[in-house]
Amino acid sequence: MNLDLTSQYALVGGSTQGIGRAVAEELARLGATVTLLARDEARLRETAAALPTPHGQPHTYLVADYSEPAQLAQRLHEYLAAHPAGFHILVNNTGGPAGGPILDAPIDAFRAAFEQHLICNHLLTQAVVPAMRQRRHGRIINIISTSVKQPLPGLGVSNTIRGAVASWAKTLANELGPDGITVNNVLPGATLTQRHSSLIEKKAAQTGQSAEEIEEGMLKLIPARRFGQAEETAAAVAFLASGAAAYINGTNVPVDGGRTGSL
Repeated sequence: MNLDLTSQYALVGGSTQGIGRAVAEELARLGATVTLLARDEARLRETAAALPTPHGQPHTYLVADYSEPAQLAQRLHEYLAAHPAGFHILVNNTGGPAGGPILDAPIDAFRAAFEQHLICNHLLTQAVVPAMRQRRHGRIINIISTSVKQPLPGLGVSNTIRGAVASWAKTLANELGPDGITVNNVLPGATLTQRHSSLIEKKAAQTGQSAEEIEEGMLKLIPARRFGQAEETAAAVAFLASGAAAYINGTNVPVDGGRTGSL
């Protein structure tokens, strides 16, 4: 099976922590040269220095904030002007919207989430696709959520925006398939990240239950009876980025221990 990413360039969003960092580490381990994308330069510098370098590849980073789409587009435009070869792999990933009932969500929460997820994904994709088309090879992988298959309680804004991103990605896969570019979504379930902890803490504060009680209830819904590791989601991303996944296009890949109640 061809999982080798040597000589390929990858741009990974939200890559200083959680799933994004695990993805960057796995792609680097398989030989890719990784450009990290996030807003905290100190953490970007630390993460880039810690990435695996099996072939001595020089990992880099790009400082930009997903809450400012115009800034993000400008920073990437400047980067590509200096690095015209572009990227073989784009991993769209950023932090999820705050939890809460959908009826209580302010309108601005939907606007902000739409910009941070769909609009920023779109701007990044528009920037990297020309080089992918020129070489007739590319991988665009979006980290979304299992909520695109089954809405999750208490995540009203997230459920809404994730669904929009999934439909955007499927449309894109249809358009870019003839150019040798695949577009797929990875759907993490309950995964041990900072967001996982913050959602549990918020629910505990709202319900009066302990964090342990909430986690126990969550685990009962997962056939694997455990939470996922960020590295497990990263492995799915790395496979989709590889040559072995060249004929997988326009699909959702849950990494959730079997929790999602649909095929």
